[in-house]
Amino acid sequence: MRIEVLLDVKTTLGEGPVWDVEQQRLYFIDSMDGRVFRCTAEGTEIRAWDVPGKIGSMALRKDGDGAIVSLQSGFHRLDFKTGECELFHDPEPDLPANRLNDGKCDRRGRFFAGSMDTMEEGPSGTLYRVDPDFSVTKVDEGIICSNGPCFSPDDKTFYFQDTWIGDIWAYDYDIETGAVSNRRTFASVDGSGGGAADGSTVDAEGYLWNALVYDGKLLRYASDGSLDRVIDMPVKKVTSLNFGGPNMDILFVTSMAKPPLPRFPGDGVQRGSLFAIYDLGIKGVPEPRFGV
Repeated sequence: MRIEVLLDVKTTLGEGPVWDVEQQRLYFIDSMDGRVFRCTAEGTEIRAWDVPGKIGSMALRKDGDGAIVSLQSGFHRLDFKTGECELFHDPEPDLPANRLNDGKCDRRGRFFAGSMDTMEEGPSGTLYRVDPDFSVTKVDEGIICSNGPCFSPDDKTFYFQDTWIGDIWAYDYDIETGAVSNRRTFASVDGSGGGAADGSTVDAEGYLWNALVYDGKLLRYASDGSLDRVIDMPVKKVTSLNFGGPNMDILFVTSMAKPPLPRFPGDGVQRGSLFAIYDLGIKGVPEPRFGV
């Protein structure tokens, strides 16, 4: 295994890497600076789009010409050709201290994304589902910081977490309806090193990977919730991860250059970089696009 800096872009809060199999391109975001990035698996052909506000996550639309993005002010449609970003639903107009955060699509083109308290203190967040017809449904609530939504390869389990609760949850998932049920603790995160559960992804073997932000570790959990592997990263503030590359065997990892609140630790010269991990001997599963 080897870890390399793929792009030294110094994202203030790098997040949400998504590898698109059809385009063979990696997308990721800078949450604080309101920007969507795209590059090749080698870190070339870099392109960026500005969005009107802080961004929590994105998913490519079926046509590949744009994305659905979760911004502080609600769910938007981003057009890659024009750069226009159009609001289609603000689920929390009465909660100005909240913003939408992490999100992922299921294999029927539904987008799941949750909100968070920007001070990361109160349980004012909600998990939402955006269907391909752009209707929005509340899925769960009482969340401080929504993070890590992803799906098991067999589509029977939905994973999600509240960063500051310390648990990664598993729900029974109905792929036909998009309904979740039977929330339970999948794994309890060891925060003794100051870390907390951030972005997650699932590999082809059904193992869940989580970025332990502020502790600089990547954790791999078996389907029974047991800890299988720990990878130490060169920076403490790792935020999210996703498999990609031509063979789906490169693990891309985002990080932040500046902590969002002063109580969080700083980092060295590689802070804010996009990392690539090679030769893990593990493959990921393709990320679905939004829509039908």
